[in-house]
Amino acid sequence: MKIYRTLEEINNIPETAVALGSFDGVHLGHQELIKRTSELAKSLGIATAVFTFSNHPRDLIPGNDKVKNILYREDKERIMEELGVEYLFDVPFTEEIMHMPPEDYVRELLIKKLNAKALACGFNHRFGHRAEGNPELLKKLGDELGFEAYVMDPYMVGDTLVSSTLIRGLIAEGEVAGCCEYMGRYYAISGEVVVGNRLGKSLGFPTSNLIIDESMVSPPNGVYITYCTYNGVRYPSITNVGVKPTVGAFEKNVETHIFDFDRELYGKQIMVEFLLKMREEVKFDSLDELKAQIVRDCEAAKEYHFGQK
Repeated sequence: MKIYRTLEEINNIPETAVALGSFDGVHLGHQELIKRTSELAKSLGIATAVFTFSNHPRDLIPGNDKVKNILYREDKERIMEELGVEYLFDVPFTEEIMHMPPEDYVRELLIKKLNAKALACGFNHRFGHRAEGNPELLKKLGDELGFEAYVMDPYMVGDTLVSSTLIRGLIAEGEVAGCCEYMGRYYAISGEVVVGNRLGKSLGFPTSNLIIDESMVSPPNGVYITYCTYNGVRYPSITNVGVKPTVGAFEKNVETHIFDFDRELYGKQIMVEFLLKMREEVKFDSLDELKAQIVRDCEAAKEYHFGQK
């Protein structure tokens, strides 16, 4: 997959069918749109492409909080490549793009720059100045300019419309079990293992600690059943997200105990997938109470993990 990160470097592109959208979670709806675009590309004998932005368009609106990411950039790129995307245009959303009239956005940016012969989007896609461009305009311009325009219907799971907003809300509320239903994979965070306060080890439950990435939406404090992947191997695990209130005041972090694992991981890269929230983080009256609860949590998590085999 060829990746372009600026408009300036996009030149001499072959004819493309381009999927349009934020693709910030590459959830099941996004995946379906890419699959439909790939089918369209194959029928026309052209390349499959995605046009998206490396920052969220809402981040340019004054006074708005930054939109938290659901997916790391490298994971987004890997999933898109697996879906058959040949060209990924992942460029910054700028003031210039924000103020482009919708017709110019399509003519100058998508048709001329990306050499698009087909454009595909979701039912609620918006583009151009004041987000005045919509699927109806895309179809109208397709008739005028001679490109294929495909608009995908809402993607539903049961009675629920799949969206990045929905998924962000589930993660922020700790409802991580629902994420897999709408993303086709577990919500996950990655990073380098850092040195913690070693409390877990002293209690007999050594942990691998990750610092919270503030650019990512993160689950609320609590104890979660998880998987931890290290060096390509996925291990059953249990994870505490929080501030360890029983032993003092600490920054929020992610602390994972991997079952039946005795290797030192400081400085190594790991990925933690969140399967299910077990309980809230609690301040205990003593370390003995905390240790007893950890034992109960581990027993329940092991039953969940190994009962599925």
